[in-house]
Amino acid sequence: MIEETAEKILAVRKKFPDWTLAKLYDEETMPDELRLAHKSNDFAVALAYGFEEFLLDEARVVAELMKMYKALTRA
Repeated sequence: MIEETAEKILAVRKKFPDWTLAKLYDEETMPDELRLAHKSNDFAVALAYGFEEFLLDEARVVAELMKMYKALTRA
């Protein structure tokens, strides 16, 4: 599911070949279709890692992902 939603993000971005990443990801200019594709990706990641209960708490999701990353990269 994550792979599919990531591919959708890339497909949407291709629809705007003349846009910079800065413009694509600016809160005021971001295309609705791209925003929706990212929300779908966020949900897929939340399901994969068991974060459904706090999906809307972006800070907590990031904190949990960072904990996992640190655990995987410790020597």
